[in-house]
Amino acid sequence: MDAERTALPGIGLRHEFRTEKGQQAAVVSHVSGRRDLVIYSADDPDTVTATLSLNTDEANGVAELLGTARIVERLADLQRQVTGLKTVQVPIIAGSPYDGRTLGGTQARTRTGASIVAVIRAGEILASPRPDFVFQPGDLVVVVGTADGTAGVSDILARG
Repeated sequence: MDAERTALPGIGLRHEFRTEKGQQAAVVSHVSGRRDLVIYSADDPDTVTATLSLNTDEANGVAELLGTARIVERLADLQRQVTGLKTVQVPIIAGSPYDGRTLGGTQARTRTGASIVAVIRAGEILASPRPDFVFQPGDLVVVVGTADGTAGVSDILARG
């Protein structure tokens, strides 16, 4: 799906898209953290027919329901193919030891053998994050490895 990104000065950012069935919609990300899901009229693409306003937690919840399903399904397929491989999702909560710190600082792979393969932030999947990637509260960290390795990364992100 192609999305057209438009900066809205003083407001935030709009990602506008058209579904396979021709429905036009947009997600407006406000600087306050609020997200609006906007549905446009089929007859007039400049007329809004419905708006769903979500606070940050609600937007993250919906994004998790919609966005993580794809990556989780793909990882589940991979798990079925490789015996002993496990995938977990670890949330970064405010005040956690890695809130505001880098992925490289975790030394997760060196310490556990498991890999951080993606971070889901505000509904966007950031695949293969670099070592200088900085975690934020609300991030959902996707970890792949053995059961012991993924448990180790979960422990590192929760306790340091």
